[in-house]
Amino acid sequence: MSRIGKKPVPVPKNVTATVEGQTVTVKGPKGQLSLTLVDDVEVKLEDGAISVKPRTDTKRARSMWGMSRSLVENLVVGTTNGFTRTLEITGVGYRAAMDGKALKLQLGYSHDVMYSIPEGINIVVPKPTEITISGIEKDKVGQVAAEIRGFRGPEPYKGKGVRYQGEYIQRKEGKKK
Repeated sequence: MSRIGKKPVPVPKNVTATVEGQTVTVKGPKGQLSLTLVDDVEVKLEDGAISVKPRTDTKRARSMWGMSRSLVENLVVGTTNGFTRTLEITGVGYRAAMDGKALKLQLGYSHDVMYSIPEGINIVVPKPTEITISGIEKDKVGQVAAEIRGFRGPEPYKGKGVRYQGEYIQRKEGKKK
């Protein structure tokens, strides 16, 4: 039994949710999102909550049960609050700045890295060493954060690079004479 799948997803008062077949559409103050679930799960809207149940007792249906419920919850949370990821930049001369519709990163290369911001994502640079990524789709926010971190991931010797806020980098000892 899926512990996560058993819980229904509550729909807040300022959000409207509709279920048509396998498609769940959620409209809230931040925007509208829709998702088509796999045929192995059954989705219902009842008593102000969305519940997900497996259609059969197969391994695939049980596997999709908890994941489908989590995806539906991400729709509801995204349209009400949105999602935010914060990146920290560590290193001498490493910094970020907004350049119109693009993010300009100076990460120790001979050139500046220009990252064009995808549709539906909002990037703010409150400090030159901090980047805040926000949006209503959790997977898009995480993907953009991972792509930016991928330009110069944190290295274990001096800790220089781009990392998630609160991420712990295990440090290594340098070579000895």
